[in-house]
Amino acid sequence: PWSVACDLHPGYRSTRLAVELAERWDVPLIRVQHHHAHVAACMAEHGVTGEVLGIAWDGAGYGVDGSLWGGEFLLATYGKSERVAHLHPFRLPGGEQAAREPRRAELAVRWETFGAQDCLAAVKEGTEWRVQAQLVVAMLAKQIQSPATTSMGRLFDAVASMLGLCQVASFEGQAAMALEQEAMKATVSVRGKDEAYPIPLIAREDEPQRCVADWRPMIHLLTDDLSRGTERSRIAHRFHRSLADLIGQATERVGVRQVVLTGGCFQNVLLADLARERLESAGFVAFTHREVPSNDGGL
Repeated sequence: PWSVACDLHPGYRSTRLAVELAERWDVPLIRVQHHHAHVAACMAEHGVTGEVLGIAWDGAGYGVDGSLWGGEFLLATYGKSERVAHLHPFRLPGGEQAAREPRRAELAVRWETFGAQDCLAAVKEGTEWRVQAQLVVAMLAKQIQSPATTSMGRLFDAVASMLGLCQVASFEGQAAMALEQEAMKATVSVRGKDEAYPIPLIAREDEPQRCVADWRPMIHLLTDDLSRGTERSRIAHRFHRSLADLIGQATERVGVRQVVLTGGCFQNVLLADLARERLESAGFVAFTHREVPSNDGGL
């Protein structure tokens, strides 16, 4: 029997079309969570069966709770998924505008890490952005037009902005690409010298079976490196290694041998390679996209 599938997001044009077609053809409508779809796409590409730990990192996707997901760890099969971990959430001042202005994501990450007083510390006095930034901070304080997210893509944006690599993006993924390119400049001798920044996995108080990946200790140490004048390429590479280490931590905690790396963030070759090395060295099997795009083109 035929069915029509669509994303969970009620505002997508494709969702509205799916609803219309299902009614017209009198067939079931199946709404699929965005990140589960990413995981299933990679599984299908490789013919993977059984249960996997799907690590789905991207800009944003509609979560089952109605919030913006994007840094997800899903225990999944083709038919179901369970969110076992996710990034510590932060707010996106201006919503979609924050995706176009990495400097807004930086302010949000600083707000979440250092609080209101130190949030503006890195913004120069007397600049046009300083005036706008004060308004953005007011939005964060009042939680006005600032939806919460667990987006890894926006965390990449924030770090790229902190390193001065991209403040305003002219295309999707520009900041993350700049951060990857900067990390690739790190010399071979430097790449293994520093420990990964810490991103502890902490059990949620309301749901102890689910963990939160707390990136705030990493931001503390990253800003310390910046203040000491550490080379940007070294910081950028250490950031990537920290994410690979987080993947290793989560995988060892869950204990499922098959691991799927998917979502737009894994277009980043450095991140994918570091994660695969970390997983395979610990005896896990890592699947990444080869023929199907890891971003939304693969859905």
